[in-house]
Amino acid sequence: MARVENPSREEIKRILETKRRIAVVGLSDNPERTSYQVSKAMQEAGYEIIPVNPRIKEALGVPAVGSLKEIEGHVDIVNVFRRSEYLPEIAREAVEIGADVLWAQLGVVNEEAYQYAKSHGMTVIMDRCIKVEHAILIGKR
Repeated sequence: MARVENPSREEIKRILETKRRIAVVGLSDNPERTSYQVSKAMQEAGYEIIPVNPRIKEALGVPAVGSLKEIEGHVDIVNVFRRSEYLPEIAREAVEIGADVLWAQLGVVNEEAYQYAKSHGMTVIMDRCIKVEHAILIGKR
């Protein structure tokens, strides 16, 4: 297991309460996929979801972009649904666009990406599901 340390539960709760614009890398337009289900739940909870996937036209009623660099405006959270080996490249792009948080979903961990993003001032969360964390820490409002 790579050596990564997630923020405290209190910090994750603060992130979920204040960071509302989420770029979802690897978001599928297939309702059966976890990325779709998680993003739909976050969208329904009031978050702005930006699909980042060059293979789709749109997801959840929102036009997709091919890369993080194509997003206009500030991105609060980059939520990653790609395999761990893709994380270093995604971390570099997230730093380039000035995103605040790099969040890798359950089972997605990469120490190189973690160190890179942390060294550039980003908050990094790995191997956690944003929907589960939201349900535990924020719940229904």
